[in-house]
This record gives sequence, structure tokens and C-alpha cells, in this order.
Amino acid sequence: MGNFIWDTNLKVRLMGEGLFNLLFWMYFPFITVYFGEALGYHTAGLLMAVPPVFSMLGSLLGGAMADRMGRRPVMLIGTVLQTAMFACFALSSSYWIDYFSFIGIGIGGAIYRPASSAMVADLVPAQHLRRVFATFSTSNNVGAVLGPVLGAIFFFHYRQELLWTCTVVLLLYFIAINRLVHETRPFSLNKERISGSVLHVLKEQWRGYGIIFRDKVFMVYIAAGIFALIPIMQLDMYLPVYVMEHVPSQALFSWKGDSFMLSGKEIFGWMVGFNGLLFVVFILPVTKWFQHWKERNVFILSSLLAGAGTFFVGVNSNIWYLFLITIIFTFGEMVRSPVTQSFISRYAPGHARGQYMAADSMQNTIGKFLAPITVFLSSWLHPMGIFSLILGFSLISIMLYIRLFRMNVEQQGISA
Repeated sequence: MGNFIWDTNLKVRLMGEGLFNLLFWMYFPFITVYFGEALGYHTAGLLMAVPPVFSMLGSLLGGAMADRMGRRPVMLIGTVLQTAMFACFALSSSYWIDYFSFIGIGIGGAIYRPASSAMVADLVPAQHLRRVFATFSTSNNVGAVLGPVLGAIFFFHYRQELLWTCTVVLLLYFIAINRLVHETRPFSLNKERISGSVLHVLKEQWRGYGIIFRDKVFMVYIAAGIFALIPIMQLDMYLPVYVMEHVPSQALFSWKGDSFMLSGKEIFGWMVGFNGLLFVVFILPVTKWFQHWKERNVFILSSLLAGAGTFFVGVNSNIWYLFLITIIFTFGEMVRSPVTQSFISRYAPGHARGQYMAADSMQNTIGKFLAPITVFLSSWLHPMGIFSLILGFSLISIMLYIRLFRMNVEQQGISA
């Protein structure tokens, strides 16, 4: 990391987000299955397409607020909203209250993320961004190693206790942000006064987003990211449905006539845990290996590995084969994560960094909106038809990334 010194803000976020993500991965991979078993997978596929719409609106609002109010207040708002929604989820006795609580959790996280990412970009020099974002990815994925394995037990048998633990951890994180985190919004922005009615403020922020959405290079980047993320998101969407319905119970290993048997649910939990383990062990080395690669080539490689890797899940149901394929699609996700965040941090102008971060998150929220189409179509299509569709999305993203960097070079040539 050279001579870069970690700010207190970064340390608090690294520990707080890392702890919460341990709990997050104990429930999130199973949420589609949870609603699918209760309401039917056809209904669940439709329902899971709705939360990203609200998350997108929350993200746009959070980004605008981060540039206007500051990063810290918006992070506090997002955290307290998630805390309240987890408490509501824990107290609920209705699947529909569970569902609306899940939407609220997503909105709180969407409000939080642009301000959080903007804070990193405010504090970290451009040459260190990839490494810092990779470190955050490592912290966030430590929980992904054990979370899904434990979640296969705790989410289905001790759900209330798990949700209350999430509530308490987020409450403690809210207190830590309030006491230890300082504001990082650029000084030139701090001199601006917050004035006018709420309607006036919203109109002003919408005009700011209008400028961003007319940025053709940026919009191609968003479109490419949407198609690239749909295959990556299948780990939380179609893959649990496929593995639990089509992968038979089998032995992980045998020893002297005894076998360690895993059910479909447990096999999926191990796959997600292995995915997280790969992130923890390899995210920093992979970031270093690819630090001299052009961003264009990293994005293309990511889309190819994620799409092809997910496609080949449907070829064989052997547990060790599935672990091998998990390596392929995990590396597809892994190589893009730090590059995506460093690309937009460098591309966005300082005065609108929060809004660009929020607009950048649209690829994630729109991707989540479209990703459940695989679950919805699984009632009619053969699994290989679904996996072929997923591969098609990744090929579209590759073509868009090629177009993006051609446009970016042309734009830089004109402005030079």
C-alpha cells in the first residue's frame, strides 16, 4: 500500500461492515428460497424483481443527499433504517411483513452505499483506490466463508435469533459512526448552503442527475455493468433454486466405509461459502496481479468468466465439479470488483462524486431487478435454457464494454 495511512473513518467502516456482512451472508443467499417455499417460485421470482426498484430510488436519493448534506449524515440515515427494518423482520409473523421489511433493508443499504463509497474516494489517493477497495472486498467477504454454511442451519431453524443479532450489530455500528466517523465532503461543497423547499431541492438534484444521464460514455458503462452483473447475481437467484431442486444428495468424501453426506441445501451453502473463501484468500493477490491490466480487458475477462462459469453449472451435478465451476465464476466476479469502483471514482468529478456513485449503483439495482427473470422462467424452461440465457447476458456485456472504451478514447481525444 506504499506510504498510505488508513484514516479512522476507513478503519471503523472496515470493521463494522465486515462484522455485519458475516450476518448478511447467513440470510441473504436463502431469501429467494424462503419466499419461494412459502409463496411459490413463480410468485417469488416476481416479488424479488421489486426490491431493486426501491433500492435504485434510495440510491439516487442517497447520492444526492451525500453531495448536499455530507457523507456521514447519510450513512447514519441508511444504517438506522436498516436497523429498524431488521427489528421489524424479527418481530413479524407474516410473510408479507417479512417481504416489506426486506425491501426496507434494501432501501437503507442503498441510501448508505453511495455516501460510503464517496467517503472512500474523498480520503484515498487515486493510485491507492484499487488496493483499498480490494481490502474492503476482503473484509466484506470474510463473512461469506462461514455465513452461508451457518445460514443453512440458522436461517431456517433460528431465524428470529439471527435477525435480532443483525439488529443489534447495526445499532452498534450506528453508534460507532456517530461517535468516531468524521465528515469528508470536499470543503468547496461544505460552503454551499442548504436552502429552499424540499421540492426545490429534489428538482435541483434531479437536474444534476439529468446531466449525468446525458453522459453517453457513462450510460454505456451502466448498461454494460447491468448485463455483466446478471450472471454474477445468479448465485443468489437461480443457483440456489437449481442446486436444491436438481443436485442430488451426495457424499463430500468417504472414509473407511463412512460418508459425509450433504443435501442439496447444504451443497449450495458450501458453494457460497467456498465463493466467499476464494474472495478472502485471493482478492488482494488478484488485484495485484491485474493492477497493470487495462480496465477494458479486466471487464471483458470478468464477463466471460462469470457467464461461462455459471453456464457450466448446468452440465454436471457432481459436488466436486460444482466446486471447480465455483472457482471460475467467482474469479469472474473477483477481478471486476476493485476495478469497477476505482473506474467510477476516477471518472466522476469531485463536486458530483456522491451522485455519480449513486448513478453507478444503478447497474447493481437494475441488475437485481432483471436477475430474478431466471427464477420466473424456470417454471417453463429447462435448466440449460436458463443457463444459456445467462451466458447470453454476459456476451452482450462484453460487446458493450468494447464499445464503452472506444467511446472513452474518442471523448478523451476530443477534450485533449
